[in-house]
Amino acid sequence: MNTRIREEYEARARVMKALAHSSRLYIVDELSRGERCVHELTEAIGCDMSTVSKHLSILRSVGIVRDEKRGTEVYYSLRMKCVVDFFGCMEAVLRGGEGASCGARTVKPRRSR
Repeated sequence: MNTRIREEYEARARVMKALAHSSRLYIVDELSRGERCVHELTEAIGCDMSTVSKHLSILRSVGIVRDEKRGTEVYYSLRMKCVVDFFGCMEAVLRGGEGASCGARTVKPRRSR
């Protein structure tokens, strides 16, 4: 695997790692319904604000969410909207058991040259 391809897969792994927490999955799901401020997300999740802010920082660092400061509040919105499609695919497989398919198109892995 050449350096460019390795970097692409490492970037994908960073996105997957950012999603690999139940609270962050919940945040993404909430943001798929529209923007939210930190206070709203803190209330919805039931964690303290610093914990929610840390989760949001991780999601922002890989480009899943974006933030916008308005006065004293910071509002977050979903930047990587395709992640919602991934959630739907994941749910289809989880509900369907063995041999289930989400119907998404298959992306062929790149081959090193």
